[in-house]
Amino acid sequence: MEQALYAKDGFYRSTGQPARHFRTSVHASPRFAAAVLRLMPDAPQIVDVGSGDGALLAALATEAELIAVEIAPRPAGLPARIAWTDRLPETIDGLVIANEWLDTIPVDVVEQASDGPRLVMVSPDGTECLGDPPDAADLAWLERWWPLTGPGRRAEIGRPRDEAWADLVKRVRSGVVVAADYGHTLGTRPFHGTLTGYRNGRQVQPVPDGSCDITAHVALDACAASVPETRLTTQRDALRALGILGAKPPIELAGTDPPQYLRGLRQAGEEAELIDRDGLGSFGWLVHSSSARIGL
Repeated sequence: MEQALYAKDGFYRSTGQPARHFRTSVHASPRFAAAVLRLMPDAPQIVDVGSGDGALLAALATEAELIAVEIAPRPAGLPARIAWTDRLPETIDGLVIANEWLDTIPVDVVEQASDGPRLVMVSPDGTECLGDPPDAADLAWLERWWPLTGPGRRAEIGRPRDEAWADLVKRVRSGVVVAADYGHTLGTRPFHGTLTGYRNGRQVQPVPDGSCDITAHVALDACAASVPETRLTTQRDALRALGILGAKPPIELAGTDPPQYLRGLRQAGEEAELIDRDGLGSFGWLVHSSSARIGL
C-alpha cells in the first residue's frame, strides 16, 4: 500500500490530481466548509491535511493563514493565499481538518490461518499469498482492537493510523483537530476487512500498481483511544450541532419569492447529503481540543 500510493510512480504522485478519482463531503456542498469553520478557535491558522485539490480551503471565507498539506502537485488556479506543502507543520495554532486522510495511511492486511494471523502479501498484478506472522506490536494491536476468531477472517492493522492521529494532535499547541473518515468500531468489524480501490469515481480491485487509490476503513475507536480526551462522534451529529439540518424552506416562500425558495431547496438537498445516516453522515469524526470544550 505504501509503494502503490506514495512511491515515485504511486497513485498520489503520478496521476496528476488524484482528487478527481473520488468525491468527498467537501465536494458535496460548500456548506461543509462553512460548518467546520465554526469550530475555528481564537488562533491564526487553518491546516487542511490530505487537502486533495484544495477545495476546502478555497471555500473558506477567513483571514486566517491557510495551509494545505498534500503530496500531490499544487493544482493550477488555486488561490495564492493558500500555502501548499507536502509536510505537516512542526507546530500548529488553530484549526486542523483531516478529511478522509486517515484511510490513506498505509496498513498491513492479515488473514487468520490455522496457526494464527499471517500477513497478506500482494504482487503488483494483484496476486496474493500469505506471508509471515505480524510482529509483536501488531499482534498486540489485533488482540486488543480486531481479534480474528476464525480461519479466513481478515483485518487491517490500524496501528499506523493511531500513531498518525497521535502525531497530528501532538503538533497542535492551541486549537481544534478534526479527522473525518469512514470507519468502524470493535463491535462492527467486517469479516473480510475493507481494503478496496477507487479509480475515476468507481470502486475497483485494490491492485497495487499505482493506477488506483487504495484505501481501507479506519478503526476509529482505536485512534480515539490513542489520544486522551479525543471525542468520537458521527458526521451527522457533529454537523447538526454546527447548524447543518437539511431543513426545507417554508412552502409559502414558493409563492412570495420563488428564486429564494429554489435556493433553499438546493441548500436543503446539499445538507441532507452531508448528514445522511446511510451515507456521508455515517462517517466518524475524531475531535480533539487543546483548550476549551467545543459544542459537539
